[in-house]
Amino acid sequence: MSGTSLRHLAARIDAATPPDRDRAIDALRAFAILGVVLGHWLVTALVFDSGKVADASPLQHMPQLAPISWAFQTLAVFFLVGGQVAARSYATARARGRSYPQWLAARLGRLFRPVAAVLVVWSVVTVVLLASGVDYATVHTLVKLVLSPLWFLLVFAALTAATPLVHRLHPLWPLAVVLYVDLWRFGFHGPAWVGWINLPAGWLVPYCLGAAWAREGLRSRTTGWVLLVGGAVTTALLVLFAGYPASMVGVPGDHISNLNPPTLAAVTFGLAQCGAALLLLGPLRRVLRRPAAWAAVALVNLSAMTIFLWHQTAAMTVAALGLLAGHPLLGLHTVPDGAGWILARLAWLPVFALMLAVCWAAFRHHEHGRGERRSRRVAGSTPASLTVGVAAPAVELAERL
Repeated sequence: MSGTSLRHLAARIDAATPPDRDRAIDALRAFAILGVVLGHWLVTALVFDSGKVADASPLQHMPQLAPISWAFQTLAVFFLVGGQVAARSYATARARGRSYPQWLAARLGRLFRPVAAVLVVWSVVTVVLLASGVDYATVHTLVKLVLSPLWFLLVFAALTAATPLVHRLHPLWPLAVVLYVDLWRFGFHGPAWVGWINLPAGWLVPYCLGAAWAREGLRSRTTGWVLLVGGAVTTALLVLFAGYPASMVGVPGDHISNLNPPTLAAVTFGLAQCGAALLLLGPLRRVLRRPAAWAAVALVNLSAMTIFLWHQTAAMTVAALGLLAGHPLLGLHTVPDGAGWILARLAWLPVFALMLAVCWAAFRHHEHGRGERRSRRVAGSTPASLTVGVAAPAVELAERL
């Protein structure tokens, strides 16, 4: 696509966006998704040894890299935006006379359509690998890496379905649940299963904060600074004096994970992230007045689920193709235990992104269903028509999200 076509695409998306749409919210969603993708690519490693594959993490061998998890564990921002958008959407649906089942079907349809494609593809891949004699432990490792990120979609879907019940719930209530669960679990040596109460409760905190944002509006700077400073200080105290891990993602071998299930430290850290997100609203709105910046954000949101669902497959495909070299490649197949691995992994990131683009081209239509297929039929195959074909579903973003 030429520079002129790209500018035309950006201008068309910009012109078609409703003037009252808060573009900064879409930017926060895009940042959250891309943060998860980059985080997984940086802290998840496949180690190939004697024909077997095991998962590892540089955080396991280099715990001083824990700040990487602070930058790329962005799920709280996703739930903040999700709560805001769902509460606003539900209020609009009620005002227009739409029923709850109609509203819920519309909200969850785009969430789960692309999931089916991942499940079908990996079911076939699993059967082929096992039939080819690949070790069961290796297949389990690969499938787990692909499917384990889907847990958050189930939680997000459950919270979305519960929006009519929780959209007026104050975030302090689920935060109190997380506090008492951790106190029972760690302070009074309660059973480990108790921690799973925090799976819905922990993510309900930013979700309810987002719903409050939609319902009442938030004084973004005041609330943002309170959440950022309060959450960061509380998290630091929990890590330094209460024994919580510094990493905000799970690390193989650690007896406590801040994420699986969420701990109080993960929730307070998420509140700090939510505060930072609110503080960024003003600068983001100014930047996104530029058509090119807004078009980039809109297009990422357009394929957010495809990007999320296929990013691990893309990385593993690159690793598998790398085996054709005949020897383990640094940063791709080796133990992540040194600076050399870090530098090599950074060099592999563009290759992962390129493979993800291939996956996007193959599976993006599952995210949009009939609407995008109509756009493709109208678009044709000329460069100018390609701009129309990409822009049409992007323009529809304002009505769908």
